[in-house]
Parts: sequence; C-alpha cells; structure tokens
Amino acid sequence: MANDIEVCNWAPDEDADPATHTFTFGGREPVISVKPGTIIDSWSFDCFGGRVKSASDMSTQVCDPRFLNPQTGPFYVEGAEPGDTLAVHFVSIEPREAWGVSTTVPFFGALTSTPTTATLQPALLERTWIYELDLQDRLVRYAAADTKFTAALPLDPMHGTVGVAPALGEVRSSLTPGNWGGNMDTPEMRAGVTCYLGVNVEGALFSFGDGHARQGEGETCGVAVETAMDTVLILDLIKGAPTPWPRIESDDHIMTTGSTKPLEDAFRIAHSEMVHWVSDLTGQSTLDSYQFVSQTALTPVANVVDTNYTMVAKIAKDYLGNVNVMQGMHQKMRARAAQWHEYQKGK
Repeated sequence: MANDIEVCNWAPDEDADPATHTFTFGGREPVISVKPGTIIDSWSFDCFGGRVKSASDMSTQVCDPRFLNPQTGPFYVEGAEPGDTLAVHFVSIEPREAWGVSTTVPFFGALTSTPTTATLQPALLERTWIYELDLQDRLVRYAAADTKFTAALPLDPMHGTVGVAPALGEVRSSLTPGNWGGNMDTPEMRAGVTCYLGVNVEGALFSFGDGHARQGEGETCGVAVETAMDTVLILDLIKGAPTPWPRIESDDHIMTTGSTKPLEDAFRIAHSEMVHWVSDLTGQSTLDSYQFVSQTALTPVANVVDTNYTMVAKIAKDYLGNVNVMQGMHQKMRARAAQWHEYQKGK
C-alpha cells in the first residue's frame, strides 16, 4: 500500500453487551483516533443488532427499544475542528451475510398512526420478512408472506446512518437525522459517493451504521432490507470550509439534504442549500441560482418515517460546467479508492 495512506481495521465487538455499543451521535468517547486520509476497514450491525433472524422473530419482542440502530464508531479525526468539513468516501459497502430482514413495527411508518400523528386506528399487524441476498447475481429476493408472489430486486447497498457529533454538546439518537447527518436514510449513500459533514466538535466524532441491502425512496414502512455491512471508507478533512447541512457528491451529481418536520420544510432546507451551493460554484446571483435550480433539480425523498424527515436535492454536474466542487475532494478520494482496490487485488 502507498506510504501516504493509513488503514484502520477497528470493528465493533460482536459479543459485547449491546448496551455498550453506540446508539447516539454525540455523548460517546471515540473508539480510536485516526489521521485525515485514513482508510477505515470495518463493519456494522443491522438496525436490530442481529436479533431479528427469522420470520417468527418480532422486533418488539426480541429487541430492547433503547438499543436500536447501533453505530460503528465514533472515530476521532485528528485535526478536525469546528468550521471544517469532514469528507467521507465510501469505497465499498457489501452485505456481511446472505440474508436481510424487514418488518412492520406497531405505530411506526408512513402509512400508519404514530405517536406524533395520533389517530384512533389500531396498530398495523407486526410482521417480519426475511430476504435472500444473492451476492453473486447482485439480487435481493423478495417473497410475499400471504401469497406466492416473488420478485428479484437489484442489490443496492447503502448506509442509513452517517454522521458526526452535533453542535452545542447535544446528544442525538441514532434514529434521528439532522444537520449533523445521522439517520438520513437516503439510498444515495452508496459506494462511490463522498459525503460532506460539517464538523461541530473537536475530532468530528464520526459514526456510521444502519446498512440496507436496498431501500425504496421514502422507506415507507419504516424498515428497509436491513443487514449487517462490511464497509471500507476514507476519512479526510477540508480545513476552514464549513458545511451547514450534509452534502453528497457522486461522479455525476451534487446533492444537498434537509432533515426536519414537516416534509415541505425538509424540502426547503435541501433546496435552499442547493441554491446557495450552485451560486458559490457558478458565480450566479442568488436569484439566478434559484431559477436555475428550479429547472434542473431532482428531489429524491430519503425518508418520511424517522423522528425527522429527510429530503435530497440533486443536480447533474454536466449542467454546471467546469466547476471546482469541494476543492476536488471527490476526485482525490476516488483516486485513493482505486489505489485500495488495486492493493486488494494484489493481496
């Protein structure tokens, strides 16, 4: 491996007491300190901590509600200070097992009564579906519970939770998204993208988890195809460049996020952030950028089920011309990822 890249192989203890794992952003001591540019080779639990394993396992019966969405981390990034941006590049995200799980959970999801959208209807039936993950053919195999209907869906691994410690000493549940990242549940958080997170505390305290073999936009029932994930990522810093809300960059698009309730305000945050970003990139006035974004943006729905909802605004780079996005960090990360892949081939 090239001398300028360090590899950290830290991973959670599978046999540890679940209560000792990380379930928040903020409020936890770092598990390890790493230098900017370090490659993290690790894995993460599924959202249930591996406790829902069969169709007869109901999450409300086998899981402690205090211990959901365990995170890998937090990682202390040396030199990270408030006002910087942490760049997280996902080199690979691959299911750790050949199966995944989804459920319906009483009073949780977009199409049921919830504690904050209270109605008099009873809870939907609690049920568990087990999915076969065909890792060779890159398929997620769905089988209906009440009929013989089946479907082969494309495998599209992603991480639902990616974030840093919030500002002001806050401690936020790993079930919640916000301007620190967290449980954004966007399918855009797949291998090959770079996520940008504003640093709020010394060391950033980065964590990730909540692996999904695939997820529809919106995560409508509240649970994707949950699975443990083997993940390789790179952490780096953009010094002196604040990022108010999480951003994502792929080879073809730039993306902004907004997380809050109601959903239209999450939309407004994501699009406001995009308007300002495009203005900075292209030199347009705010009003011109507003017009440009209005005619070019896609708006994938990330989630409408979490304690805050998340929306994404997405614009093709081709529309922007020859602009310098985030000081070229994504291209730098892609080159490091290619180096990692070559190293793996030679092992």
